[in-house]
Amino acid sequence: MSDQQNPYSGKEKPKNPLAGVAGFGVTFSTMFKKRTTEQYPEEPKQTALRFHGRHQLNRHPDGLEKCVGCELCAWACPADAIYVEGADNTEEERYSPGERYGRVYQINYLRCILCGLCIEACPTRALTMTNEFELADSSRASLIYTKDELLAGLTEGMVESPHSIFPGMTAQDYYEGKVTAAAPGTVPQQRGSAKPDSDGEDA
Repeated sequence: MSDQQNPYSGKEKPKNPLAGVAGFGVTFSTMFKKRTTEQYPEEPKQTALRFHGRHQLNRHPDGLEKCVGCELCAWACPADAIYVEGADNTEEERYSPGERYGRVYQINYLRCILCGLCIEACPTRALTMTNEFELADSSRASLIYTKDELLAGLTEGMVESPHSIFPGMTAQDYYEGKVTAAAPGTVPQQRGSAKPDSDGEDA
């Protein structure tokens, strides 16, 4: 073993003339590729259809709210970002077709991680997520969204709640999609006022 000598001992190791060029292989391979820089906010970012953005509280086709104030979304939230207070519907003041509705609904976007677990927990599909992702603001209080900010707007055929359910229909009919528009002559009820005539006949 002592007779064996390192052939490179006392000698300079041979140099590879391409060693320096090979080190720039990754650099040269990416120099001429198309740039992926996004010109945001000058060019709005296009999100995927199932993007997890700002939440939205949905309505039934006649305008009643889908939220029944069950608080399952708040229980499912791992960040404790949702606060819900349910209340009972009355015939004089009805916001949803069920027994209860969400009187107070808040989402704290300072805590929300946009995971979507609240969407999976909702039994009535009242809560969904939109493609809106621009949630930055100048104050902490403005990032606590209330029910008024989360509730979807009215579309054609809807009437602002509170109002009576469609004549002859039940809460189950609403959840099965049998109600497609507001009943003829339906008008919004004023809080504390007497129940208006909504027997399904034209006013």
